[in-house]
Amino acid sequence: MLVHVVADYGPAGDLAFAEVAQRLVAALPGAVIVATPVRPFDTLAAGFVVAQLALGDGPRERVVFHNVAPRRDETDARRANEGERFTVGEAPGGALVVGPNSEYSLAFLRDVVSLRYLDVPAAGSQFRSRDFLPAAVGRLVDGDREAVGEPIDAGGVPDIPADVVAYTDGYGNLKTTYDAPPAENGQRVLVRVGHAATTAIVSDGSFSVAEGELALAPGSSGWRLPDGGERRFLELFLRGGSAAARLGHPASGTPVVVTAT
Repeated sequence: MLVHVVADYGPAGDLAFAEVAQRLVAALPGAVIVATPVRPFDTLAAGFVVAQLALGDGPRERVVFHNVAPRRDETDARRANEGERFTVGEAPGGALVVGPNSEYSLAFLRDVVSLRYLDVPAAGSQFRSRDFLPAAVGRLVDGDREAVGEPIDAGGVPDIPADVVAYTDGYGNLKTTYDAPPAENGQRVLVRVGHAATTAIVSDGSFSVAEGELALAPGSSGWRLPDGGERRFLELFLRGGSAAARLGHPASGTPVVVTAT
């Protein structure tokens, strides 16, 4: 059993990741745990990663366990560390997705996966994803659906924000929520990302530009849709360098504005 842990606990070797991994292996003996960190409270990056891992190719027996829960759904003081409600969904390829319904964490799955609330305590621990969720995942994998509750209503998960940075990978590629080229292949455009600006070449392949050129091209991220189509996102790719560094290391959610030169 492959278990992805997508969370803002800190670096992959952080104690929080280790504690959650222990609890998951106790609930799923023999599980292989893969940790993917995102920045603190970055539900947009988490949602992007969760969808890529759940909807991309992989073993049918896998779990995408996610926890980025900024507790911003209510601004008043929280009772007993109460946070966003936990949810469960099963992707078309078989992946089980478990984690809180927090801001954009489920936005990329909303129109592809049937999502339901999970009857797991939303309060009672500062570290809910360690203390309550792993045991629930073990029961779900064993086929126990007693804790599966009502569907999330249509307005319970927000739309994917249009034309923003969604995720920055280890090479500094900026994965965006553009899913269609904004200009013809080979056209040079002006790209503004937050307060930074530079030119880029619209490309049908990242390596089809010269060394040192910035490309706006279909990236490696995307997934097949239930109707047989495919959703493929564009990314800003600096051949031989880091697009993120050139554009000031923008955070997830930073608008990306593309205009013809």
